Amino acid sequence: MSNKMKLFTKTTAAFVGAAVMLSATPASAQINSISDLLNKVRSDSAKTEAENRDREAKFRQRRDQQAGLLSQARGELAQLERKAASVQSTFDANGRTISRLEGELKAAQGDFGEVFGLARSKAGEFKAILDSSLITAEYPQRTQVLGTVAESKALPDSEQLNAIWQTMLQEIVAQRQVKTFTAPVANSGDGAEQSVTRVGPFSIFTEKGADFLQYSAPKGEEENILLAELPRQPGGAISAAAADVANSNGGIVYAPIDPTRGELLKSFERVPTLTERVGNPFTFKTGHGGVIGLIILWLAMLGVLFGVLNIVRLALAKMAIGGQKRKAQPSKSNALGRVMMAYEGAKNKDADTVELKLDEAILRESPKFEFGLNLLKLLAGIAPLLGLLGTVTGMIKTFQAMMIYGTGDPQLMAGGISEALVTTMLGLIAAIPLLILHSFCSSLARSSQATLEEQSAGIVARHVESRGV
Repeated sequence: MSNKMKLFTKTTAAFVGAAVMLSATPASAQINSISDLLNKVRSDSAKTEAENRDREAKFRQRRDQQAGLLSQARGELAQLERKAASVQSTFDANGRTISRLEGELKAAQGDFGEVFGLARSKAGEFKAILDSSLITAEYPQRTQVLGTVAESKALPDSEQLNAIWQTMLQEIVAQRQVKTFTAPVANSGDGAEQSVTRVGPFSIFTEKGADFLQYSAPKGEEENILLAELPRQPGGAISAAAADVANSNGGIVYAPIDPTRGELLKSFERVPTLTERVGNPFTFKTGHGGVIGLIILWLAMLGVLFGVLNIVRLALAKMAIGGQKRKAQPSKSNALGRVMMAYEGAKNKDADTVELKLDEAILRESPKFEFGLNLLKLLAGIAPLLGLLGTVTGMIKTFQAMMIYGTGDPQLMAGGISEALVTTMLGLIAAIPLLILHSFCSSLARSSQATLEEQSAGIVARHVESRGV
């Protein structure tokens, strides 16, 4: 492009820029002639060129700085590479020296090398055995020397070798002891120390409360708390035996022994409690029986409560009838008194009318004695039917699990089978007391009705006798 074309392009751009600036210039700085415009363009052009020269200078300065930094980094890299090569050569030389010294050591050991190698291997094996032993909770530091012997490349000294058989003897002696000692317990008071009782290598429990503990093998050389309370205690005769041992002052007592060294006691964590098995109707928490099990429990509780109250009501009514039998004056507060009052209202009539009046009074009293009997009978019949319904739904879940997952894992089918059996059990448990309560209520009701009929017959007989006289 020629100089004239460049000049024309710059001039055109300057005029365009001037026009834009002219449109944005305030009224007090308006350009009124071509010469003013030209002067304005020249001034702006010079200012722009000065700014461009400043930017170019800054760019060149930054470029020089970056080049200096790059040169410095390359120098440091070269220095580090030389240092790495020197270190590598030193490392290789040290490796050759170590190999030569190991060879000399092996030659110097001779037959003793095999002996010490056997000592190292046995120390490692015995350390693994002791780490899994419950007795380590009493002597937590006893396996450190065995670990040192097993992992050291140097020859063990006499003290370390003696520590191996001494630790073996300690283990043998401790296995026959029932001993109480102090040790930290993880989930009791933030690892606070407690007095615990150990029965050989089989079981361990706290002296206060006789709570069984679980033992965890130490991990590494850092301080570990090896004992922790079981999440769920076995209870029953096992906990009672532990309490007897903890509180014993001498003599012979039965001690709980876990031959699996803790695994059997841990299995109690998976044994569900009564609430987990059947549910809690007060908090609407379902158990293995599901919603149907909760319904059966609610029916059973309501039925038993109603039956007990009904028995109390019938017993009080029977007692009131017995008290009325010993009184000549009738009372409205009991059924026999109301029957006697019905006779008082019809005693001036013939015997047939009196008998009909008494029968009517007895019929009015009979529903009061029979109240609730049908409800108890109905609940006693519904409970096992609900249990059978739960059995069917549980077996459906079992078959669905078998269809989806197969029969390889019994745990997948255990939920449905548990629901089936638990609901059946709950249905029978609910039906039995309800049937017993229904029988008691029926017996009391029939006894009271029989008493009313007997007294009514006596009243009619005396009425006929008095009329005949």
